[in-house]
Amino acid sequence: MAQLDTREKLAILADAAKYDASCASSGTAKRSSEGKAKGIGSTEGMGICHAYAPDGRCISLLKILLTNSCIFDCHYCINRKSSNVRRARFTAQEVVQLTLAFYRRNYIEGLFLSSGIIRSSNYTMEQIVEVARSLREDHQFRGYIHLKTIPDADPELIAQAGLHADRVSINVELPTTRGLARLAPEKSAPRIEGAMRDMKTKIEDTADARKRYRSAPRFAPAGQSTQMIVGADSASDGEIVTTASRLYDRFGLRRVYYSAFSPIPDASAVLPLQRPPLMREHRLYQSDWLMRFYGFQPREVVAAAGDDGMLPLDIDPKLAWALKFREHFPVDINRAPREMLLRVPGLGTKAVGSILAARRWRTLRLDDVARLTVSVTKLRPFIVTADWRPTLLTDKVDLKARIAPKREQMELFAA
Repeated sequence: MAQLDTREKLAILADAAKYDASCASSGTAKRSSEGKAKGIGSTEGMGICHAYAPDGRCISLLKILLTNSCIFDCHYCINRKSSNVRRARFTAQEVVQLTLAFYRRNYIEGLFLSSGIIRSSNYTMEQIVEVARSLREDHQFRGYIHLKTIPDADPELIAQAGLHADRVSINVELPTTRGLARLAPEKSAPRIEGAMRDMKTKIEDTADARKRYRSAPRFAPAGQSTQMIVGADSASDGEIVTTASRLYDRFGLRRVYYSAFSPIPDASAVLPLQRPPLMREHRLYQSDWLMRFYGFQPREVVAAAGDDGMLPLDIDPKLAWALKFREHFPVDINRAPREMLLRVPGLGTKAVGSILAARRWRTLRLDDVARLTVSVTKLRPFIVTADWRPTLLTDKVDLKARIAPKREQMELFAA
């Protein structure tokens, strides 16, 4: 490997990290170096990768790979062993100094660190852990740290990562075991899930210890997440949704991220020639929201898909479900429980909360509901208010055409 300066390494390894979507900084513990607290950095406040906290704050993270060299040859990965890409590698101390230098210039508020596998899984994991350990212990860095861990590494190394990091990620890579066996034969689904299970146990045990002993150390306070690639194999949206739900239930994940497959140079013949529509990735995120925040069961989201198991791209999954199961509508805005209001297309969690609060004091009319949404057109066939009843509108054969978003050709130089 040719000798590269830090700037050249950063250009290569930051670009190589862009394929990792699981880069969010929500849910961690609050730490600050203001006032009497000694150290540097913070997980609070406004802060080149941009993640968003639940309250809407934009948080900047240095997102890089330790190295893009790898001993594995996963077909879908641009950094695979047989790929003809320019290679680079940081030492652990180079990443530490780079993180501190970026932080002191107010460029970032934290670090997202992943890596290809070099020498062995244990050796690579040791280097990743050393970065986090040095930042925390040698430099008292209190900013956010997200580490991508390696399932094949020794469980003790992964446990050490959780002691220093706010969040850890263990990627399942692909939605199905058949897809993993075909495109990443050197990786093992049981080992990946075993590592996730161990991490969940450690997080729960530490949380329980902290309830009894204030001196107990924190362990991955922002939990663990994972990522799966969409469109590299034949898995349908229904299979992806089912896998995501199983991962949430079994391993207590904070997030499952979806990354649309992107064709890579010198691609393997087993990969598709075209990337899936980006809208497919968006629909999967919407289905994820339905399960996490709207009370939908996985089987209900799957039921919204077509006979081929794919979610429609022209309408969102909640509207698809409502059109398919019209017997549940219309919903009386003034009487329906929260769980039914959440199933009305066009009503978000905030709007439902406002409706529940307002109807304690007055009977709501259509205009009242319209003020809580972007467009009342989508709502009308599915709700009843004091002055509105859809009559036969809900059962119209062409209802989808009436309320689906209209496609519009944007003008490049429009005023």
